Amino acid sequence: MGAGLYRRTLLTISNNKLVEHLSIRYGRKLASKFIAGDTLEEAMDRTEELNGQGIMVTLDHLGEGIKDLSEAAGYREEYLKIIREIAKRKVNANVSLKPTQFGLALDPEQCYANIRAVVSEAKYSRIFVRLDMEDTPYTQATIDIIRKLHEGWLMNAGTVIQAYLFRSEEDVKALSKEKVNLRLVKGAYKEPAEVAYQNAGQVLDNFKKLIELRLKNGIYTAVASHDDKIINWTKDYAAKNNIQKDTFEFQMLYGLRMSKQAELAQEGYRVRCYVPYGAMWYPYYTRRLAEKPANLMMVLKNMF
Repeated sequence: MGAGLYRRTLLTISNNKLVEHLSIRYGRKLASKFIAGDTLEEAMDRTEELNGQGIMVTLDHLGEGIKDLSEAAGYREEYLKIIREIAKRKVNANVSLKPTQFGLALDPEQCYANIRAVVSEAKYSRIFVRLDMEDTPYTQATIDIIRKLHEGWLMNAGTVIQAYLFRSEEDVKALSKEKVNLRLVKGAYKEPAEVAYQNAGQVLDNFKKLIELRLKNGIYTAVASHDDKIINWTKDYAAKNNIQKDTFEFQMLYGLRMSKQAELAQEGYRVRCYVPYGAMWYPYYTRRLAEKPANLMMVLKNMF
């Protein structure tokens, strides 16, 4: 099965309610491979351990697709707590959040107010806030929020661009002119052929193009990938073009290629580990399994 077909098939299966029920009932122990814990305290402990290895962190309180704005208020308060805890413990960490956690699908204005409260609090402690990119119904709205924050002099916020979308090259060009800090990723949602590349080779080629667009313009960028093709290409491009190691960073997920993360840090590269925690782990977990068959095989091996 090709990588693209594998990903689409698994994401389709994972949306089945019976599969979701069984996974939540029996899969929490397996999901702990990718999740730092249920509580902020557990996530902060993992953060300190990673910092000890020279690895930076971005903390993510799991959740998305809320049904009531009171839930958004709860996520806002949790993120304010995260920011205060980062400042208190003086760890090398920032935060990542999903706009739908904060009410984007229910009330865009209230969503912006919730996010602005978090970014404002973070600014006082010089903490960066990343707005994760979700599926395409929210792409433009997420970019609009970032622009609105920057217009209000909240420059400590950035977002994510997904290489599998056709629109991403133009988005990167525009946001680069605006000096927006970006994380570049392949993309982990099920998207139709009308808006996204379905072939893994095309996604890889576009990913490299986006990285080059950013690095050659000297704008700080996070390259988020576990793929050695991307990691090695980025290292080679930076070396050949005299791009300093402190002008970009590699990002990887908690529980995946941890030895590689430590190795890159030892080589002098800036490395950041995406550390999620919380009870709402199922959507995040299924996207990790869908990214490549090796992740699913690792889980099945642990099961049996």
